[in-house]
Amino acid sequence: MTDNKITCAIVDDEPISIQILKDFVERTSFLSLSYSFSDSVEAISMLCKNPVDLVFLDIQMPDLDGMELSHMLPPTTRIIFTTAFKEYAFDSYEVSAIDFLLKPIRYAKFLAAAEKAKLWYDMQRAKIPTDKENIKKDSLFIRVDGSLHQIAFADIVYVEGLKDYVKFYIDKERRPLISHLTMKYCEEILPPSQFMRINRSYIVSLNKIKKVDRNNCIYIGDEIIHVTDSYLEDFNEYIDEHLKGK
Repeated sequence: MTDNKITCAIVDDEPISIQILKDFVERTSFLSLSYSFSDSVEAISMLCKNPVDLVFLDIQMPDLDGMELSHMLPPTTRIIFTTAFKEYAFDSYEVSAIDFLLKPIRYAKFLAAAEKAKLWYDMQRAKIPTDKENIKKDSLFIRVDGSLHQIAFADIVYVEGLKDYVKFYIDKERRPLISHLTMKYCEEILPPSQFMRINRSYIVSLNKIKKVDRNNCIYIGDEIIHVTDSYLEDFNEYIDEHLKGK
């Protein structure tokens, strides 16, 4: 980030789409446009040599499509996919995309996605202590209905994903806090020593688990949540490490 602005690039083979996104970036005070490309091969060559913080990336392009390009970007670069094909939504989260925007894109949706990127970068900066300040991070901020809420990691019971939103279930709170985030993002900001994803829709606090039955179901809070096969190996490894009286 430069001067607290997120540097970004646009990669799209449609000139009209590029112009719309350029206008949106100009309207967004915390974004700074570094490049725009209509050629994906030219884009990856430049962005590997001169990385930006964020790329607005079309998926269906000739020569090198956006999904292929996303795997070639530097690991510090985040992605917001922009496409006319909603069937790519699931794939976008598998490559740690900040968000997925379906064309035609309205500014309100664009701004919400950009704010998610800003929140991610703000969290990254907050993880790095300065010489004058060495604070152990034990909480996070999420945006709920326009307001920022600080949540202690110790108070989170589990997180449930609902398409473009997540629900944070908190100890002693009757209702969950709902925020416009992705599960992939939550995996990155929640400390892995305390939290684990157990299926596509749930991340649980390991310290809040009451019981695990023989069917690999977790009893936590007021819920019973199944550990699916894709996540079972990591979960069993955690259980084995913490199992007493083997």
